[in-house]
Amino acid sequence: MKQLIPAFEQPPLPAGRFIVEEDPDPEAVPLDVLFVGGGPAGLAGAIRLAQLAARDRAKGGPLADLEIGVLEKSGELGEHCLSGAVVNPEAFRTLFPDIDEAELPLRGRVAGDRVLLLTERGRIRLPTPPSMRNHGHHVASICEIVRWLGARAEELGVNVFTGFPADALLMRGRQVVGVRTTPAGLDREGNPAGGYMPATDLSARVTVLAEGTRGPLSQAWFEQEGVGSANPQIFALGVKELWEVPRPPDAVTHTMGWPLPRDGFGGSFIYPMGENLVSLGLVVGLDAPYVDLDVHALLQRFKQHPFVRGILDGGELVEWGAKTIPEGGYHAIPDRLSGDGLLIAGDAAGLVDVASLKGIHYAMRSGILAAGAIGRALSDRGDGAKGGEGADGDDGADARGSADGAEGAVPGARLASYDAALRESLIQDPLYRNRNQRLAFKSGFFAGGVKAGLMQATGGTFPGGRIASEPDAAGPRHRRLGLGSAYDGEHAVAKVDAVFRSGNATRDDIPSHLLTGAEAGTAAGPDAGAAAGAEGGAAVSPEMADLYASLCPAGVYERDGERLVVNAPNCIDCKATDILGPRWTPREGGSGPAYKRM
Repeated sequence: MKQLIPAFEQPPLPAGRFIVEEDPDPEAVPLDVLFVGGGPAGLAGAIRLAQLAARDRAKGGPLADLEIGVLEKSGELGEHCLSGAVVNPEAFRTLFPDIDEAELPLRGRVAGDRVLLLTERGRIRLPTPPSMRNHGHHVASICEIVRWLGARAEELGVNVFTGFPADALLMRGRQVVGVRTTPAGLDREGNPAGGYMPATDLSARVTVLAEGTRGPLSQAWFEQEGVGSANPQIFALGVKELWEVPRPPDAVTHTMGWPLPRDGFGGSFIYPMGENLVSLGLVVGLDAPYVDLDVHALLQRFKQHPFVRGILDGGELVEWGAKTIPEGGYHAIPDRLSGDGLLIAGDAAGLVDVASLKGIHYAMRSGILAAGAIGRALSDRGDGAKGGEGADGDDGADARGSADGAEGAVPGARLASYDAALRESLIQDPLYRNRNQRLAFKSGFFAGGVKAGLMQATGGTFPGGRIASEPDAAGPRHRRLGLGSAYDGEHAVAKVDAVFRSGNATRDDIPSHLLTGAEAGTAAGPDAGAAAGAEGGAAVSPEMADLYASLCPAGVYERDGERLVVNAPNCIDCKATDILGPRWTPREGGSGPAYKRM
């Protein structure tokens, strides 16, 4: 069959859309610190900074009058958050050392772990790898965690703005001085219509990008600044369902093997959530060499396994969703996460350990460390005295001195302690010890398993150095999975019905936010055909149109003869095609999914 390389037909990042050389409007909302993204990283950072400000307020310190904001694109906090989730409570203990565990937004301790190797009809119990042992951790709903953190932030005086996506960074030379939001109420052609709301500017001395995976502002800033990483970031797509069932399992279960092919990296999770709820999902690396990779269809096939079917029989699907996950590990973390007036945290920085399947506490930790760096920078007298969190863990209760004037971004040199603190926190951490484990599976399932086992046994010293990788879009697609029977099972759900279960209520006449080919100012690849976007977009080859249609779990893309049809309102912001194809850009606030219990 014809070999496809997605990078040949992927439009470049429209960086000019996301970087605007303008000062904030005179009517801009004035803030000292703005966290872009109301997920675990942004909210944890806002809470920590507000705690530091409260201490200074009691003592008359330089952070006393700090104005802190959180900007979130979903209509309500948590509606765009999706995760497994088994949570390491480390960051909660840091933020709330005096709160009883029963008061935290967690659904209970993990009762046991189980790892299975599946065949099409059978299963083999495997020893649980040390990295996947969850003793002391908790099952949780990420939506509930985020809503709870948002309430704590507001109690501390943080301004939480929901329904306002950040459309662009406002820059003065190399200084980030704020953000501009996306306008709302535009018709399909992008003209003001009923309910029109123009863009709003927010000014800030420090902007923290906690946008999640494939944050467009983060991507644009890295590109403008020429910030790279030892390895390019690679990604997986996870598709998840929440079921109410008669008999939830009694242990956290992970599987590998069927229905994944041997040259595709990934696996499943099945987590008891209490209240007769069980969350299950499938995560598959986007470097798999298949032109028809369809993670949603693979999940439907997974549910036909006798073990999984036994859990779901008599149950009902409650909610569905999907998101991408950074999998590159330590070597794919950008070389620099700080600049003039800017810090980057959470999934936008690639802080996920695939071997232990953990990312939430890393996101929260990065937000906490970002807050510490900001506190130090804003409290620095210039004579060595520091405020905010000190290296010894002192939160700067004795900090004194005047903060900088109201104008101008905080220089990157004074925020660079964030990079040092984050790297120092990771170097003795599983994320560093497991730095090559995901990359070992580039050799295939069995060879990768052997290598990963040796890495576990040697604490990450084998094989030494770094296993190199390439971007997911650069990998050739030259095989077919053939998943035609995936929807035959009793518990299968089609993509259109799944999107309904995500709570997606995006307007049908919203402008398309997905850029293909010449829509983003690029020519298609050397073999491009005549398929075009429904809104008059650029040519992509029919074969690439098929790849997009298979990949997208929400049915956004369809091939109609030689045309690529783009059903943009279906999009649930998983960012999968932003990795391999059409670029995702922000759209009006409240669009996309509305997860409640994921």
